[in-house]
Amino acid sequence: MYKLLIRPILFQFDPEKVHYFTFSLIRFLSKIPGFSSLFKSLYLVNDKRLETEVFGLKFPNPVGLAAGFDKNAVLYKELSNFGFGFIEIGTLTPVGQEGNPKKRLFRLKEDSAIINRMGFNNGGVQEAVERLKKNKDVLIGGNIGKNKLTPNENATQDYEICFEALFDYVDYFVVNVSSPNTPNLRELQDKKPLTELLTTLQNRNLAIHTERSRSAKPILLKIAPDLTDSQLLDIIDIVNETKIAGVIATNTTLSREGLLSENKSETGGLSGKPLTNRSTEVIRFLSEKSNKSFPIIGVGGIHSAQDAIEKLEAGASLIQLYTGFIYEGPKLVKEINKAILKKKS
Repeated sequence: MYKLLIRPILFQFDPEKVHYFTFSLIRFLSKIPGFSSLFKSLYLVNDKRLETEVFGLKFPNPVGLAAGFDKNAVLYKELSNFGFGFIEIGTLTPVGQEGNPKKRLFRLKEDSAIINRMGFNNGGVQEAVERLKKNKDVLIGGNIGKNKLTPNENATQDYEICFEALFDYVDYFVVNVSSPNTPNLRELQDKKPLTELLTTLQNRNLAIHTERSRSAKPILLKIAPDLTDSQLLDIIDIVNETKIAGVIATNTTLSREGLLSENKSETGGLSGKPLTNRSTEVIRFLSEKSNKSFPIIGVGGIHSAQDAIEKLEAGASLIQLYTGFIYEGPKLVKEINKAILKKKS
């Protein structure tokens, strides 16, 4: 129904406007008695065999919603009703910012892809915290970044501010230094600044654990698919040195190789089917070269249950959807969970 009826209508309109319209619609429907239960009955797969324990957390199933979809933690509860095992909010920055000028979100229909140059548009970390205070049972990841106007030499302070603010309200953290849409952000992926940033956050993590008698939070690093093998080996070294919990592979790509759509030259990060193989390659490389020494969340170009299975077999412990969720609809979550159960049987 989604691909035959709903998607063709939605795809007639501006993607960013459709995103906010869809949010409003889901929120409205979820307030009608019975609709949340209906969504769950249609899309949620309840089976103990799907439970996945990774970096000390028990996920009800391994299929999550990637960061960028619910940046401001506005709809995490409602979105969980579509069968997701966890929701990652953000990227959040210390101070709210508008992001890059519109138009900044583009569908590449012929390629089943999206180009975005949103630029960490969000309402600021404190707004999200107020909404997360109402969370009761959704497993939440907090994706954090720096403000556009913050120079790289001061970036660590921005990440610390977000880390402190979110600590009591998220289950794990994701350090985003791989978005292509904030000027010079990817320079923080270089070995020296990245090691310093992650070490600082880990030290604060352990300090909060001691000061507040709270469990330390898993910290993950989200990396770009455009890294070379040498840079990926550096990532493995950094993870082992800083003892962070794991890696999310991958963010969007700057590559435009093989695209068919007319608007393929728009600047920004590319997501969707063109990223499927590269994302899986990165997962496999990290898993094999590290001897599976840390967990990986696989994301990038998952448009079918088979895409998801391939990422899990390549070494991912969990997976996340974004563009595939937009193109294929919520039934994709159910299809993936059913395919995982079939592999287990």
